[in-house]
Amino acid sequence: MNQVARSLGMKETNFTDSNGLSDGTHYSTARDLAILSRAWIKNFPQYYPWFKEKWITFNGIKQPNRNRLLWRDPSVDGIKTGHTDEAGYCLIASAVRNGMRLISVVLGAKNEEARTKYSGSLLNYGFRFFETKRLFAANTSLVTPRVWLGKEKTAVLGLKDDMYITLPVGQHSGLKANAEVNSHLKAPIIKGQTYGTLTVTSGGKIILSQPLIALQDNRCANFIFAIYDYVLMLFQHNK
Repeated sequence: MNQVARSLGMKETNFTDSNGLSDGTHYSTARDLAILSRAWIKNFPQYYPWFKEKWITFNGIKQPNRNRLLWRDPSVDGIKTGHTDEAGYCLIASAVRNGMRLISVVLGAKNEEARTKYSGSLLNYGFRFFETKRLFAANTSLVTPRVWLGKEKTAVLGLKDDMYITLPVGQHSGLKANAEVNSHLKAPIIKGQTYGTLTVTSGGKIILSQPLIALQDNRCANFIFAIYDYVLMLFQHNK
C-alpha cells in the first residue's frame, strides 16, 4: 500500500494497517486522498460504478450507502465515507456536471449531516467558479524536431494522454505552452519513448507538465545516408 501511495505522489501518507483503524503512524491528508480517488476513477473505470449504488443486499440484509449525497445530488456518483473517533466523520465525494468531474474531501466533521453538507458545498463551489478544458489531445503531433542518422529527418512527438487542466473561470487565456525537446536527437527513435517535456505555465510558473513521446518509429538510415548526415551533423555542431 505504501509503495503504491508513493508511486501516485501521495507524499503525506503512511499506511500502518489495511482496515483504516487509528494508529500513531497511520495518517494521510485531504490532498493525498484526492490523488488516490482520482487514480481509482482513472485506472478502474469498470469498478467505479459500484460507488453510486444506493443500496446493497448481502446475506438477506439490505443496507443503504452511507454517502447521503447520492440521494440529494444526481450528479454525485461516489465515493467513500469513513469514521473513527480520532478522524471524525469523513467523506470523499465526486460528481460530474457538464462533462467536468470534481472530487471533494472532507475530514474531521462532527457528524454524518455535517460531512454531507460540507461536501455538497465544496462541489457546488468548484463547479460554479472553476472550469476544466482540454489543452492538447493525445496521439497528436505537437512538435517535429530534427533527427540525425534516421530514415526520416524529423521525429513526431506528442502526448500519451489528453492534457486537461482545471482553473478558475476565465484564467485559461493566460496559459502558455512550451515544448522542451532533448538536444541532438539521433536515430533510432522508438515509438512510446520519452524525448522531451511539454510544460504549461501561468504567470511564469509551471503548473502542469507531461512527457513528450515519439508517436512513431524512426529507424536508422542506410550507410550512405547515415554518413552524409553524420558529416552534416558535425558541421552543424561545430558552428
